[in-house]
Amino acid sequence: MTKGPIRLDVAVGYAAPRAGVPAATSFRRWVATALEGRIREADIAIRLVGEDEGRSLNRHYRGKDYATNVLSFPGELPEGVKLPKGVTLPLMGDIVLCVPVVAREAAEQDKPVAHHYAHLTVHGVLHLLGMDHQDEREAECMEQLERDILAELGIADPYRIRD
Repeated sequence: MTKGPIRLDVAVGYAAPRAGVPAATSFRRWVATALEGRIREADIAIRLVGEDEGRSLNRHYRGKDYATNVLSFPGELPEGVKLPKGVTLPLMGDIVLCVPVVAREAAEQDKPVAHHYAHLTVHGVLHLLGMDHQDEREAECMEQLERDILAELGIADPYRIRD
């Protein structure tokens, strides 16, 4: 765990209608909470997209022909470029959230849309940190961390089964 303040740059871009979408300040707060105590510097871009762009990105990068709620793209150095010994870069990457999918899922799950955006933003940040959910153990660890971070934000457990 890292102590002290972090240097955080979160750029939020809206490529879809903004109606019902939280303000950029909310996304920045969610990212900061997810990174708190985990990293010292981060440069992250969040892009909010429509269904067509979400589907295109998911098809291109994951081979799945549908729009998904969140995609994470960790930043990488160009092939062959190596950092000098002792030099580190901030955590870098992009998170893409598909506005219509997020809104639809929030309605289906009967939860506030802002809470669903918060959850998916935290989920995306954890992917940028290298976490995954490819097996049951990884999924359980990642989900518990999501619960803990969201609780810090005053948001209920997104995995709780509703009656």
